[in-house]
This record gives sequence, C-alpha cells and structure tokens, in this order.
Amino acid sequence: MPGIDYYKTLGVNKKASDAEIKKAYRKLAMKYHPDHTEGDKAAEEKFKKISEAYAVLSDKEKRSQYDTFGSTGFQQRYSQEDIFRGFDFSDILKEFGVGGANFSGGKRGGGKRFAFGNNSPFGGGGSCPRHQQARVKGSDLMYEMPLTIQEIATGTSKTVRLELDGSIKNITVKIPKGMISGKKLRLAEKGEKSPYGGPPGDLYIQANVIDDPVYSAKGYDLYINREIKLSDALLGTSISVPTVEGKKLSLKIPAGTNHKTTMRLSNHGIPNMNGRGKGNLFVIINIFTPKNLNNKQKLLIKKLADVGL
Repeated sequence: MPGIDYYKTLGVNKKASDAEIKKAYRKLAMKYHPDHTEGDKAAEEKFKKISEAYAVLSDKEKRSQYDTFGSTGFQQRYSQEDIFRGFDFSDILKEFGVGGANFSGGKRGGGKRFAFGNNSPFGGGGSCPRHQQARVKGSDLMYEMPLTIQEIATGTSKTVRLELDGSIKNITVKIPKGMISGKKLRLAEKGEKSPYGGPPGDLYIQANVIDDPVYSAKGYDLYINREIKLSDALLGTSISVPTVEGKKLSLKIPAGTNHKTTMRLSNHGIPNMNGRGKGNLFVIINIFTPKNLNNKQKLLIKKLADVGL
C-alpha cells in the first residue's frame, strides 16, 4: 500500500529497538486480534496492517530496505508474499498469548482463520463469497528485462511493451542502479484485470544481465581481463583499467606477478541496489607468451636461461 508508515502503524519511532517493536506489536495484536474482535471488520483490517508492519520492521534486511527506499520504493521491491515469507505468526502470536491465526504459509491455530498474500482476500466468517471475490486481485505478470552491465551500474529507463486485455500498452520503467540478475521491481496494479472487479494484479520486472565483451559480473562484483608482457610481469609495470562508468584507473603491477593473478580495485563494481556501497572490480592479469620468437628474442631468452631464469 503506497504511503504506509510502518513505524506510525505500530506507534514507534524510527530509532525503535527490536524489543520496542516487538512490545508495540504485542500490545496491538492483543487489542485487534480477531479472537478478541469477532465480526469487527475494521479491527480485522487494523490487525492485518500492524502484522504487515511487524513483518517488515522485525526483519533486519526488510527494515533496512524500507528505511533506505521509503514506502513506495519498498513496495516496488517486495510483494505481499515477499513481506510475509519466512514468518510464522502462529507461533509469534502464541508467544504473545493470543490465538494462532492461519496466515498464508503459517501454521493453523485455534483462532479465526484468514490469510495474507496475493489472491488471498483478508476476511473471515460473516463475509459473503461475492464480497470476498470483489477483493481478489487480477493475476500478476512477470517480465524478464534484459539489461547491460552499464545499465545496471548507472541506472536507466526502459519501455515495456505488453499486450493486456486485448490492447498493447507501453509502460515506462525506471531501472535503479544495482538491479543485478534476479532482482525484481514491482509495478502495482499493472498486471491483468481481476475477473471479479477487484484491483488489477501487479507487474514484476525481473532483471537478466546480458553478457558483456569486457566485463563479467558475479553479484555486485565485476571482473575484467588485462594482458601484460612477460617482461612487465618480471620487472613490474603500471596498466590502465577502464571502469564501467567510463573512467580510467592506474593499476600498479608488482615485479614477479604470476599468470592469472587477480587484483582488486575496491568500490569500483556495481552499486548495491539498497544504495549502500558498491561491489569491487577485480582485474585478472594474463601474461602474454609468444608462440614464435625471432632470433634476437631467442638469444636473449637463452642468456636468461644461462643465468637461471
């Protein structure tokens, strides 16, 4: 839900500790749990919201993402399933002394049953099937977006062309820095229409980084091959290394460097999608060995062999 303030929902400030967040949720859960508010739809909705807030703020990674990108940016990155994945609220609520509800993906307790998640209407006994159907979202869509290493390093805008409901739609998508392969963006209500008149589904953009002639990527780290002469490997030298942003860095190669030595240039990789730091740029040193030597080169190599090289 765009604009939701999870801290305000739980009644805590942004510097609240884990213990304070848990205490706040416990107090609200005791008040709004369906076992205590039978038939009160407003209380049910309130319980859903405080549980969503707790699912985010009690998880270090999700809380960090929420603090970094704010509500809108966070909702683009996390679906309802993502938010509640890995949380067993049944056990948590039992710990707080209230009945365990049957959350999506959780255990079934003795309390009122309802669920969170896509295509899972929130509501319980007393709601008519037609009313529940009206809350069912349309189907979510997944679009795999091919991106270059340069695009994920600097961010870009792309146009997605989709056929929806019998017509072609062009959707502009802002690709943030650090959207490496597998990362997703959520575009709320850009998916298929609901067959029951509910809200449309969501559109998920999943990154697929394409091969690059210069760099290879592993997560946020980049790798580049640079070739030097045998004499440079023995005596030492300096080489120029291009960065993905188009800069040139000078890298000192120490004397006696071996073939396939990997050297690191810190913080010159891909920016982290959460906005905190960058990966590294690793330079793989390849020593060029000529297949054919001229007579002068052969003579010099023989002299080197005579002195033990």
